[in-house]
Amino acid sequence: MTEPGANVITLKVDGPMVCRGDITLVDVAGEVLLEDQEVWLCRCGESKKMPFCDGSHRQADFHDAGEFEDERAEKLESTVGPLVISVKPNAMLSIKGPVTIQSADGRFHSQRSRGALCRCGRSGKKPFCDASHRRCGFKAD
Repeated sequence: MTEPGANVITLKVDGPMVCRGDITLVDVAGEVLLEDQEVWLCRCGESKKMPFCDGSHRQADFHDAGEFEDERAEKLESTVGPLVISVKPNAMLSIKGPVTIQSADGRFHSQRSRGALCRCGRSGKKPFCDASHRRCGFKAD
C-alpha cells in the first residue's frame, strides 16, 4: 500500500510514465517548468511536446510492458517529499528525491532516491537510461 502523498512513477504499458506526488519538473536551462501533483512524461522518444507525452507512442509503434529489474534499488523509509525531475538535453530525465517506480500492474517496483530514466525509447534497461540516446542520435530539449 502506498503511503498518502508518496511519489510514484507508474509505467503505462506501451505508453508514458505517469509521475504522481510532490513533483517539480526542471527544464534543460535549470528553470522550473512546472510544479504539480501529476505529470505524464514521454518514454517513446517521439513526442512533439517533450518532455511531456502527446500520444505519439501510438504512431511510433512503441512497445514496453514496463517490466524491469533494478540492481540499484534502495530501501527507503518513506517516498514522501520533493521529487525533482530534470530534463537533460538530448538525453535522459534525471530524478532526485524519494520515489517508487512501478509497472502498471504493480508487479514490478523499486524505490530510488536518484537515478536516470530513459526518454529516447531505446534503452535496453527501460525504464532506466543506458545511454542509448547517444547511439540513436536522440534530439530533444
